[in-house]
Amino acid sequence: MNKEYGASQIQVLEGLEPVRKRPGMYIGSTGPRGLHHLVYEIVDNSIDEALQGYCSEIYVSINEDGSITVKDNGRGIPVEVHPQTKKSTLETVLTVLHAGGKFGGGGYKVSGGLHGVGVSVVNALSTWLVAEVSRDNKLYRQTYEKGVPTSNLDIVGESKITGTTISFMPDETIFDEVEFKYETLEHRLRELAFLNKGIKIVLEDKRYEKQRKKEFYYLGGLIEYVKYLNKSRTGIHDDIVYIDKKVNDFSVELAMQYTDGYTENIYSFANNINTHEGGSHLSGFKSAITKTINDYAKRNKIIKENEPNLLGEDIREGLTAVVSVKLPEPQFEGQTKTKLGNTEMRGIVDSVTVEELGAFLEENPTTARIIVEKGLKAQRAREAAKRARELTRRKSVLESTSLPGKLADCAEKDPSKSEIFLVEGDSAGGSAKQGRDRHSQAILPLKGKILNVEKSRLDKILSSDEIKNMITAFGCGIGNDFDLDKARYHKIVIMTDADVDGAHIRTLLLTLLFRYMRPLIENGYVYVAQPPLYKIKKHKKEYYVYSDKELNRLLEEIGRAGVELQRYKGLGEMNAEQLWETTMNPETRTLLQVSIEDATLADEVFSMLMGDKVGPRKEFIETNAKYVKNLDI
Repeated sequence: MNKEYGASQIQVLEGLEPVRKRPGMYIGSTGPRGLHHLVYEIVDNSIDEALQGYCSEIYVSINEDGSITVKDNGRGIPVEVHPQTKKSTLETVLTVLHAGGKFGGGGYKVSGGLHGVGVSVVNALSTWLVAEVSRDNKLYRQTYEKGVPTSNLDIVGESKITGTTISFMPDETIFDEVEFKYETLEHRLRELAFLNKGIKIVLEDKRYEKQRKKEFYYLGGLIEYVKYLNKSRTGIHDDIVYIDKKVNDFSVELAMQYTDGYTENIYSFANNINTHEGGSHLSGFKSAITKTINDYAKRNKIIKENEPNLLGEDIREGLTAVVSVKLPEPQFEGQTKTKLGNTEMRGIVDSVTVEELGAFLEENPTTARIIVEKGLKAQRAREAAKRARELTRRKSVLESTSLPGKLADCAEKDPSKSEIFLVEGDSAGGSAKQGRDRHSQAILPLKGKILNVEKSRLDKILSSDEIKNMITAFGCGIGNDFDLDKARYHKIVIMTDADVDGAHIRTLLLTLLFRYMRPLIENGYVYVAQPPLYKIKKHKKEYYVYSDKELNRLLEEIGRAGVELQRYKGLGEMNAEQLWETTMNPETRTLLQVSIEDATLADEVFSMLMGDKVGPRKEFIETNAKYVKNLDI
């Protein structure tokens, strides 16, 4: 192992000036995602030290003033003068973009960090930053403001330990807001602890009234990750398949368990980066399990010679799996740079999985039979779903299947200019049909609560009239037959009442879209309408307000005397004109676009809220009850 870690391992590529001018280029956005990305950049450096075997503990705190501290017990950033910049290596790393041990020079064999922009970008986008390094029995300290040093690199004491501590306050002139969300950091740090077994990561929130602390430490690594992901599901076998193998400089770690559910939940990572768009490692895993399970089933005559093989989708039904690879110089591709492009990883993951999974199945015949039987049931259901799907698939104008009778379609044929409102209840549907812009707005009224797809297989889902109506209206199919290019509307607006039932219907619809039509969400086609909560009348003037905060502000402005206040419980209480004016008119309405910040977190939430297990749901309600502001009783 190369223990050398000094100035010669740090390469300098370019200066720091552009970062404050165009922060979005370096951290993705100046919204919440970009803000939290600052923390991940520093934590990733600590994880990289851990991957080399030099760091075992990482501590992250949100401080009383809202700033962040990240501390590790790694080797400490080098402090000697750098040969290229003639400044200390610490100052070089903090003030020069792309200066670090990840760009050649042998500092790190494997490193994470999606953007790879490093701590210099955090420094550039912070009002202040303090760096402390424990190294060579000394404690070094340097301070910065907006990326510029405000002190020399000083020795401020002695130290018997090694490590780096970075504290920083994001610049409020750059970010939309500078409030860190504990839950967002908690999710990512827990994920990192699962992916890097044996590393202890502590998260503490020191802010007034928000104080809490959690420790993440998983010796079982991905085995514990799969258990965690399945806490809202029921496993159909107790033993979790676990593979951990090194091939030269590449490592493959994966864990998998089947549940009694119907959706596949496979998460892939490369160098700790969540590869949402998959890539070569995921392709290798999928092809390997399809081949291995079919071979086992044929060899043991569970599937007879003349019977068709199970398809990949049959074998993956109800599967929860995490595939994590670590490799030197990963190449990321795709729309969001989260698809692994290294072609060699497909063959490596494939061969490792075939060999290790094959051995597991032979050694555990009871579990192997359970897995094959699950696939055979899925195969039978797929055939039934295929027959049902033929009836619901959108046909061309020349063919017989027509659009649903309940649908009031729009005249516009260009999907990019068309929108469809999914409206709760017939009375609201009637108002929406009367009040809409018939040229570009379609209305599909929904009767009651649709089927909870989290607990149903596709053949049952396709027997639901309400869901069939939606599939036919959208035109883009469902599940494996989904084709985004055939979508008839580029805006799908969920419009439900502002009460508990409305929220439940909205969640059921979002579960359907997330599980079976996810590209609609990923491509920004799904929206949630924001109908007003109140109508206020004073001196013949009418006002619509959308939140309690807005209501209080308005009442302070216009005075509370002589005010008529109406609380809307449902869309049906509004006439066509009011519904158009407040909720449907593109000039005046407010729509929330639905996006998936993190597919793993979204999956956890949907499984917990809509799944069979009551325990996790009860825990969620108890934890979040104190944040409820309006509860309809």
